[in-house]
Amino acid sequence: MQKNDFIHLFSISKKKDGSVESQIFNLTNRVVKLTYHFKTHSKDYSSQRGLWKILGRRKRLLIYLLKTNIVSYQNLTNQLKIRKLKKN
Repeated sequence: MQKNDFIHLFSISKKKDGSVESQIFNLTNRVVKLTYHFKTHSKDYSSQRGLWKILGRRKRLLIYLLKTNIVSYQNLTNQLKIRKLKKN
């Protein structure tokens, strides 16, 4: 993956900055950047902790979106190509 191969989706980025969809979109971009960073800096443990925190925040937002608007959740997970949440 090239360094500039980050997710660029205009339908999501046109929404308000505070919306749940745009927050998930921004967090996903940060995850992609950090995973690229770990390919060269595999022992950067403080950044790994930051990645775990980002993933936790994104998961909480995805759970909220799933509970409030399932259609938007399905569209977002398909556009960002991220795994759907496990059902308990």
